[in-house]
Amino acid sequence: MKYWPVLLLGLLPLWAQAVEVGERLAPWTLLDQFDQAYTLDHQTQTLLVARSMDAAKLVDAALKGEPKGYLEARHVVFLADIQRMPRLIAKMFAVPAMRDYSYRVMLDREGRVAPRYPGAVDKVLWLQLKDGQLVAQHEYATAAQLHEALEKAGP
Repeated sequence: MKYWPVLLLGLLPLWAQAVEVGERLAPWTLLDQFDQAYTLDHQTQTLLVARSMDAAKLVDAALKGEPKGYLEARHVVFLADIQRMPRLIAKMFAVPAMRDYSYRVMLDREGRVAPRYPGAVDKVLWLQLKDGQLVAQHEYATAAQLHEALEKAGP
């Protein structure tokens, strides 16, 4: 009897509905690597979600050599789920290293936003939006594929 509440609470995240094509994404606000707030709005056309360091490295590799403002010019927002990263490591090493990137990274430190968009942990989830509504989604497993998609989404 004592185990039922624990089991039910453990399964609760599995009942959460994944966002589906045609649905409007709920707005959220997160801080980037410079502690600057960003709120998801209707002007965002693409949301990239990385749930792991491997997925974030794919985004970094896809953006190597691209100028500052590359993502913004394409109305792309990059969201990194760093909730599993130890806070001390994030604060002392990871986030300061991200400040050298030529692009903004919205940091989901508490796991409030990224779980809304389920996908493979080792891939980058691409959510295509129009006026805040999801119109398509893809997953990318290589930096080359992601870079090609970003180029097609040109400004």
